[in-house]
Parts: sequence; structure tokens; C-alpha cells
Amino acid sequence: MPTYDVLAIGNAIVDVISHASDQFLIRHDLAKDSMQLVDAERADFLYDAMGPTIETSGGSAANTAVGVAALGGRAAFIGKVRDDQLGGVFAHDIRAAGVDFDVAPGTHGPPTARSLILVTPDAHRTMNTSLGIAGSITSNDIDPVRVADANVTYCEGYLWDMEPTKAAIRKAMKITRDAGNKVALTLSDGFCVERHRDEFRELVVESVDILFANEAEICSLYEVDQFDDALQNVRAECELAFLTRSAAGAVVVHGDEVHVVSAQPQGPVVDTTGAGDQFAAGALYALTRGCDVTTAARVGSLCAGEVIAHLGPRPQGNIKKLTAPLLPAAD
Repeated sequence: MPTYDVLAIGNAIVDVISHASDQFLIRHDLAKDSMQLVDAERADFLYDAMGPTIETSGGSAANTAVGVAALGGRAAFIGKVRDDQLGGVFAHDIRAAGVDFDVAPGTHGPPTARSLILVTPDAHRTMNTSLGIAGSITSNDIDPVRVADANVTYCEGYLWDMEPTKAAIRKAMKITRDAGNKVALTLSDGFCVERHRDEFRELVVESVDILFANEAEICSLYEVDQFDDALQNVRAECELAFLTRSAAGAVVVHGDEVHVVSAQPQGPVVDTTGAGDQFAAGALYALTRGCDVTTAARVGSLCAGEVIAHLGPRPQGNIKKLTAPLLPAAD
């Protein structure tokens, strides 16, 4: 039996979250709902302009690993930080959340990454990310024994923005499949898909067992305007796809099966940051517990519903208790 339910590979980022008006986005030429890569100078400028912030360790795949741990699962994370203050904060925080993290910090080069997340009154988030050393994961950081010892290896599409990480991800995917385990990929962001569409299409066909995407991302991947057209494309290319549609819930595509699952908001929507990350955490955890794909999507929807009811990308309520009625009893 593998040691880990989910091993996540992604950018190790310290999230800096603040409320902002639409006028703030316009004033600073920020595309709403996007994730833009910025240099350190731009990050410093925006940070100085932001209001009060909440700062926590983050990054898409890291947040998913934390969600798996919060559900009672066994999670590990591979990501890169520097030996600086933010790097220490990230490592302590993710370990305190119950996730194994033992990648050695870098001793030279760029600083630990940070993402400046602006949440508008409609609960949408706009991210400006200075990747720093986060995109410097190399094949040497991929421990073959640890990767092979996970039921699912979960990779984030954002990593494709940095060339050195591509070989590392391909290595992890091959190790996972050679061990008879599953590879999961999240497309991460519509702009990210535009930047790497051809490579993502290749990955989905050749290396991915479980795909996560929202409506905009999956339509962008297949360059279609209609969600139904994208759905037909992905069902022909990937074993299992979870396609999220915000308030409209999620669609699960599994071979000839298509299932629609309702959204499960756990209160007024405050901040959509982390909704996709926690959906993935719930769905993957449920799959590793032997649940069918529809139940997995329902667990994912509950986790996403919890995280959007408060500020920040990680669970704050007891999602283990929230999802327990849908999951088999623990051994």
C-alpha cells in the first residue's frame, strides 16, 4: 500500500491576499480573474499599493496537498523555496498543516516566490505572481522512491511557465505510471493554457489519467467556444476529467459516462481563491478511498464550497466532518 494518497508537485508560493476594488485593478492595469507573472520590482510596487493583507504558504498544488491532509489523507509536496525568511515560513506552514515537505531549500539565486492576490467585492481574484525560485524545480528534486510511493501524483499547469520544471514533471509522470499509479494534472489558468496549449494537449493524451479544468480552461485547450464541444473532445482523450463551472457545479467525464454535480456553497461567496485547488483535493482524496467518480465530484464540490465562504485558499472549517457522510468509514 502506498505511503501517500496524493503527492503534489507545484510552485511553492507565499500567498499575500487583500481586498481590492475594481477601480484598483483598472488603475494598476490588472486583467481581472487572471494570473499574471510579474518581476520582483513590479511585485514590490503592487505590494506597497495593496491594503491590509493575509499572508500564508500557498501555491495551487500545495493548497491541494493541504486539503488532502485536512480530509485525513496522507499528502506530500515537492516544491522549491530559498533559504530566506519566506522560505522558512512556507516550510513551517505546510508541515504544520500535515503535509510532508523535505525538498532542500536553495542557497543561491532568486528569493522564495510570492503571489499578490486581489479579491474584488464580487469574490473574484486576480493574481500577480513573482515566481522567484519556485520555478527552479529540477529532475534532481524528484525523489523516485517518494513519487512511486503515492497513489496519485498531482501536477499543476503553472509549472509549465518555467523551462527547468518540464523535465522534472515528465520524470515524475513516468515514475508514477511505471509504478502503476495515477497521474493528475490541473490546467491552472486560461492564460496558462494559451501559453502551452500544444504541450498540454500532448500531456493529456499521453501522460495524464485524471484532468482538472474549469470551463474557460477546457474550452481554451480545445479552442472551442462551447463547453459541450470541449467536453466531447476531452472524453476522447483522457480517462477521467473533472470540469468545474463555478455556480453551475461540475461535470465529470469518464469514458461514456457524463455526470453533473451541483455546487455546494457553505455560505455566501467571499473569495473564490483556492476553489479549484480544494475541489481537486476532495475529488482525489475520495478516489483514493475507493469512491466512484460522481461521489468524488460531490466531495470536491463540498470542499470548494467551504473554501469560497471565507478569505484565503485553504479550508478553515472541519472539511473532514463536512464530507464524512459521503466517504467510507476510516479503518
